[in-house]
Amino acid sequence: ARTFVILRLLGVLAGALAKAVEGRMPADQETIRYTGVYGDDLAGSPYLMREVLGGGSGGRYYADGEDTIHVVPDSRNLPTEFSEGRFPFVVERLGLATDSGGPGRYRGGCGYQKHIRMLKDAHFMSIADRSILACWGVNGGKAGRSFQVTIDLGGPDERVVDALVDAEPVRAGQVISIRTTGGGGWGDPLARPYDEVARDVAWGKVSVAGAYEDYGVVTGREGYDVVVDVAASDERRAELRRSRDATTSSEQRVFFDRGPGYARLSGGAAFAEVDLLGPPPT
Repeated sequence: ARTFVILRLLGVLAGALAKAVEGRMPADQETIRYTGVYGDDLAGSPYLMREVLGGGSGGRYYADGEDTIHVVPDSRNLPTEFSEGRFPFVVERLGLATDSGGPGRYRGGCGYQKHIRMLKDAHFMSIADRSILACWGVNGGKAGRSFQVTIDLGGPDERVVDALVDAEPVRAGQVISIRTTGGGGWGDPLARPYDEVARDVAWGKVSVAGAYEDYGVVTGREGYDVVVDVAASDERRAELRRSRDATTSSEQRVFFDRGPGYARLSGGAAFAEVDLLGPPPT
């Protein structure tokens, strides 16, 4: 918990500076989390596997955020070959978490997506931050996706578990899905060039649905290439701007986007007073 507070204070300082310099600071970035499983291995000996998985850094006023950074010195994800040779599970996926980076003119960095299939009954443990309050987006950028663990992904007992848990039972054959935090976005997502959104879709960092909903970009496939329907995208972005203008006051603008988790903790409020910057520049 002490480490969570220290790393959150870095975000507080960055946010204060961002308001002072009209957004010329990165959006919020990942903090820290430990996950692991423990039990008896296939030979009957006790084991404990713990891992520090990184997350995305915030979008900057000149570039996207970095993917899967590690703010803890000398921490790395465990190699799959080592893990499978030592512990009773199979790593079925380890890659970037699609749509985890906060939408923005400059997208937040992506977090990890890791799937572990247990070969023997065990218990899952997690000590993680950013499961409710996501990494904030700044200057029109949106918050990144929050940390989430799902047990028995796609199975009959599928469930999302708390980020602070130390003895969650997992049965043999069940999949543990771990998604780490994405960095916040910087700037208006509707200002991101079409070709950059198409590249993100091609690279698996943004889904087709995410491109449409978050960036107002209609994409399709021509062979192996991702292509943009420019006319449909222009229409979609105009629709999103009209919807946004209808719900946004001209007297003030929300400078920080904290994601949907903020309303859950604030009793329904979408933002805090400190998130406002005042009237938009003319």
